Formats: sequence, C-alpha cells, structure tokens
Amino acid sequence: MSDTVTITVEFSGGLEMLFDHVTKHELTLSKHAADTDGKAPTVGYLVKYICDQLMKDSRKELFVLDGAVRPGILVLINDSDWELEGEHEYELQNRDNILFVSTLHGG
Repeated sequence: MSDTVTITVEFSGGLEMLFDHVTKHELTLSKHAADTDGKAPTVGYLVKYICDQLMKDSRKELFVLDGAVRPGILVLINDSDWELEGEHEYELQNRDNILFVSTLHGG
C-alpha cells in the first residue's frame, strides 16, 4: 500500500489566473502530511494545500471564503458534483481528477 496519492487538479472559468495561468496540475500528496492517521487526504485538505502551495495570486478570497471553497465555484470529483461525494470529507483516491470551475465567469 502506497503512502502517497497522485491526483490531477484542474482550474477553469477564470480560476486559473489565481494559479499562474496553469490550468492543470499533477500532485502527489503524502498520506502522513495530511495528518489523517495514514488515511487518504480529503478534498478539504487539498483546498488548503493548493491555497498554500499552488496559488500565486494574493487574492485567496476569490477561491476560498471562511476556509471553504467560496460559493459560485463548482467542484467536480471525477466528473461528479462533489456534493454527491461528501464535499470536503471525500477521501482522495489515486488518479482522482478534481476540477474547480468558476461559474461567475460563465463557466
């Protein structure tokens, strides 16, 4: 059993500007870094991680509000609405694709 999870994170609808105009990122996350007792990191952990590690723009409030993905941003986990998958609590699996789309720009 691997101690890492490799995922793809994508940004669309204008969000890519917050991430140095890079729309697709391949990430390998350690299960131990997430402080989840060896369980897979969650989408909630991923949101914090990408704000801290990937976001180049100082305007974090355009992506998160009160520590959560702000309203108006659609989150898809493997092409499924994250609300159907458990939102922040969803445990990331190897080869998951997480897409963040701003609907405020007609996404």
